[in-house]
Amino acid sequence: MTKIGEGLHTPPASEYLLQMRPPLPSIEETRRILAERRTKPARRPPPPAGRSLSKFIKALDDRFGQGPGVLQARWREIVGETLAGRTEPAKLVKGRSGAPATLEIKVQGPAAALIQHQSGDILARVNLFLGQGAVGKLRIVQGPVKPPAPGAARPKPAARKVRPLDAAKEAELSASLTEAPEGPLREALTKLGRAVLKE
Repeated sequence: MTKIGEGLHTPPASEYLLQMRPPLPSIEETRRILAERRTKPARRPPPPAGRSLSKFIKALDDRFGQGPGVLQARWREIVGETLAGRTEPAKLVKGRSGAPATLEIKVQGPAAALIQHQSGDILARVNLFLGQGAVGKLRIVQGPVKPPAPGAARPKPAARKVRPLDAAKEAELSASLTEAPEGPLREALTKLGRAVLKE
């Protein structure tokens, strides 16, 4: 009785791999294969869209305006301190065929009725800022309003121009303070006297 596998010759692994490998093509076959399978050069990536669109965006910006960003930056000056705390410009929609734009204002819930009554004043102030007839309608939308920035500078009241005393009153004041001791007390009394005599 013969065992299974007796008499069969198994070549080593390296010989087996050599038998499995196809033969290399000849020089002519290689040229033909390369001519058929010639790769195309890699495509260049397209340029950034912003570069090609920037001139069109500038033209549209000149034609239709800059949107609510301009209003948001100066909203406190346009509508005043009270209304700026309760409202903010949300959207500026340009009208068709030259019609005035519509300004959408976001308002805190209960203040919407107050803003509705003052819409004429708000439109007049916005048109004063953007140009006459720039905005024709006001649309009020209820929603949360961002609180004003803590560093937002309030307009400072104009300092009153202080007029100096005339020479006669100044001489009278200095004569009345001759007995006062030199130093901060005398300076404070002089300042107080000038303020009283100006009125």
